[in-house]
Amino acid sequence: MTLITPPKLPLFVPGHRADIVPKAAASGADMVIIDLEDAVAEGDKPAARAHLANCAAMPVPIAVRVNTPDSSSFAADLDAVRSSPASMVVLPKAESPADLDRVRDGVGADMPVLPIIETARGLDAVAALLGHPNVPLCAFGHLDFSLDIGASDAWENLLFVRSQLVLQSRLAGAAPPLDGVTVSFDDPAIVSAEARRARDLGFGGKLLIHPRQVAPAQSVFQPSQADYDWALSVLAAVADSQSAVKLDGAMIDLPVIKRAERIKQDFESLA
Repeated sequence: MTLITPPKLPLFVPGHRADIVPKAAASGADMVIIDLEDAVAEGDKPAARAHLANCAAMPVPIAVRVNTPDSSSFAADLDAVRSSPASMVVLPKAESPADLDRVRDGVGADMPVLPIIETARGLDAVAALLGHPNVPLCAFGHLDFSLDIGASDAWENLLFVRSQLVLQSRLAGAAPPLDGVTVSFDDPAIVSAEARRARDLGFGGKLLIHPRQVAPAQSVFQPSQADYDWALSVLAAVADSQSAVKLDGAMIDLPVIKRAERIKQDFESLA
């Protein structure tokens, strides 16, 4: 698998709207996901695949959400991905490693795949999905998941599922998962509140559907300048020491150093 930095705030763009891909790439999102599935009506899917094949490289990585493996569009989507600048395939309703094998066989062994957990069967198989060699992380499709199990999509109703995705990602050594979309994009307070809940539970980022969601989500998942400055001071203090040291009256030991390293990495990845 080709190694890429796992995305934190990828932004979906309808595949038939090639005109807005450059705007999405300039929005501050760290990846653009060209969507061939839910955002594209059946009659527009051939045009969306044609746009994808003609898509130019962008300043951020391009991913492609293909249609589900049982869809009549699946094989044609993989063909379009092969001739595109895509650096990741996003697989909706992933339910088995065999689904991931079909993507790998269709686009090449080096292509990373981001499975979206959207069904009970997908959750049941999440450990196997995360153990697949082409999977660096997973995402949660909470709207489809709630529909699959007959539940409301309210946060508290899906807390168990979200917790399982965080736990299984950690056990698999994968990157922290991405939480599902926020359907509102006119109220940044809603976006930031949902992003904060996800971050506090252990999610590493969030799927986005509109450029207006980038800034409020980024304000949550990117550490503050003060946090970054603290992290740099910690790492500078221990750079020449093999033992615990003091900084501003506090002891710096290994857990503190690890936290500083993570803050530095997270800040710089979304800067």
